[in-house]
Amino acid sequence: MPSFKYPSSERLAAVLTRVLSRNGLANGDLTVVNRKPNPYNSTFPTEIVTCHNGPGRSIPRLFVKYRTGGFDGVFGHRRDISYEARVYRDVLQPLHVSTPAFYGLYKDDESGAEGLIIEYLPRGSPASWSRDPQAMTRSARWIGRFHAANEKRVHDARLQFLRRYNAEYYRGWARRTNLLFGQLNSRFPWIPPICTSFQHLIPRLLRAPETIIHGEYFGSNVVYQNGTSRPVDWQSTAIAAGEIDLAALTHSWPKKVVQKCEREYARARWSGRAPDGFEGTLELARVYMNLRWLGDPNIMSPLVSRRGRLVASKKMLVAMQAVLQLHSVGERLGLL
Repeated sequence: MPSFKYPSSERLAAVLTRVLSRNGLANGDLTVVNRKPNPYNSTFPTEIVTCHNGPGRSIPRLFVKYRTGGFDGVFGHRRDISYEARVYRDVLQPLHVSTPAFYGLYKDDESGAEGLIIEYLPRGSPASWSRDPQAMTRSARWIGRFHAANEKRVHDARLQFLRRYNAEYYRGWARRTNLLFGQLNSRFPWIPPICTSFQHLIPRLLRAPETIIHGEYFGSNVVYQNGTSRPVDWQSTAIAAGEIDLAALTHSWPKKVVQKCEREYARARWSGRAPDGFEGTLELARVYMNLRWLGDPNIMSPLVSRRGRLVASKKMLVAMQAVLQLHSVGERLGLL
């Protein structure tokens, strides 16, 4: 992440006072009394802020997520803070779902700093880390219900700002994966055929019923708090096949967990009976999900030396998981 200079507590208090006064959360000047770093990794600079608003007036702890000048949009897959703020305001708020409350957009006219202000979720942990065996299935249920509620909303004029996955979007990930793995063809000769075959199968993925998707619905992006799933990080929200979110949630999980999540998702989205073609669409979504990882130069380029050798790093595990998952789904679909 590029270096980022956080605002002073005085400037932060001034901007928060202005923003939170508009929605009635603050009454008078705020004082920032505590600032803590986000204990979890994030694409953006983030912090947890505690404010006082005078005697007898409590302000919930805030989670502030800042825009950076070196933001990587990952070929249009991920959008900026302003986009995510609009998702909270126009997509999530009207549904009254369990996502964090949206308080406003932080804009400092003096420094030009910009950020998202949402509810901080204490005593929550990523669903993929939870000791509760139901954390993953409840997350599958949550996204299934969300997809069901949003199938008709994809035509809402107010939501046409959302990114819509098209053939060129999917083809781009196949092309980039093929290019990045060209140097490793002797090790992974089966990857180029999968990339080519996937491009021919994209129309099937586009024919699947569209809905609004999270875009990166991994368990690490679902805060599991007191038995409730509370998805965060909505900067990749788009209109596409809902199976993509299910493919993300179940990526690299044991078969029994995957099957439970699939059943729970089908019950939540379609009252138990998945439509014909669901399994095929889900498998294609899994191909795309792995190409999304493997076609990202920021992940893959540092792993390959100029001589075409793999370089050991912390990202190696992520890449190898995607390679293994891609091979498995490629075999199941007969693409190898």
